[in-house]
Amino acid sequence: MNRENTAIRLKTIMNIRGLRQVDILNLTIPYCKKYEVKMNKSDISQYCSGKTEPNQEKLFILGNALNVNEAWLMGFDVPMERISNKEESCAAPDPLPSDQQQLNDIYSQLDHPNKKKVLTYSKNLLSTQQMEDDVLAAHARTDVEQTPEGVQHDIDIMNDDSLWE
Repeated sequence: MNRENTAIRLKTIMNIRGLRQVDILNLTIPYCKKYEVKMNKSDISQYCSGKTEPNQEKLFILGNALNVNEAWLMGFDVPMERISNKEESCAAPDPLPSDQQQLNDIYSQLDHPNKKKVLTYSKNLLSTQQMEDDVLAAHARTDVEQTPEGVQHDIDIMNDDSLWE
């Protein structure tokens, strides 16, 4: 079996798709985030020049990002097309709402101990919200048909301390 190397295959895919090394790096970003793998310009440059071969993790990231079979990318005489696996596909992730993206950006900048604090706080906040929802549901009136205005009126009465003195 005649085997090429990753450098030749990367150059082939770059020529076919009109990609530059920076384009490949940008395509890897969602996969690097998803699988917590670091890849930088130097990595891509070394793979393209043939100085080094990607390790298994980085080969997986490149295969996903370029939507090609990892064995083909390694230089083996196999079809270039990636075997479809919907679970690992994130080539075009749906954009997050801006508030979620902002939280994601901030969270990604935190160190590990602070990430744990954010998760703990978020779980506590969600638990509190669920308890409040349960309390409101437990006090819902069943003797009349509920309307949004009526529910708000009941909440206003419950929150008005002057009515409870």
